[in-house]
Amino acid sequence: MSAEQIQIEVAYAIPQRQQIIPLRVVAGTTVAEAIEQSNIKHYFPEIDLEQQKVGIWSKAVKLDQELREGDRIEIYRPLIADPKAVRRRRADQAKDEGRADPVTGGRRRRRAEADENEG
Repeated sequence: MSAEQIQIEVAYAIPQRQQIIPLRVVAGTTVAEAIEQSNIKHYFPEIDLEQQKVGIWSKAVKLDQELREGDRIEIYRPLIADPKAVRRRRADQAKDEGRADPVTGGRRRRRAEADENEG
């Protein structure tokens, strides 16, 4: 009697291209095993699972997570910029340009809107 098989996908993308590999694996296969079986490193040899995070349907998981029918494994590229630093820089720029309140950081209302709301 053969082991039950499930259908999954392994996905990876760079700005120039993406690859989604459909795959049938034995139930109980882990994320790491499925990535290896998908041979996605053939298309993207730069993938380093020691450094890169993985997820299933946009939710971070560990490599030893067992898969379920319909799971889509996503291998995430390293961030090129810290999102918090980018937001902080954008907020500081808005304050400098007068688009944000220098104390609270909130949006400044235009004078006409402020008058309309008060009257």
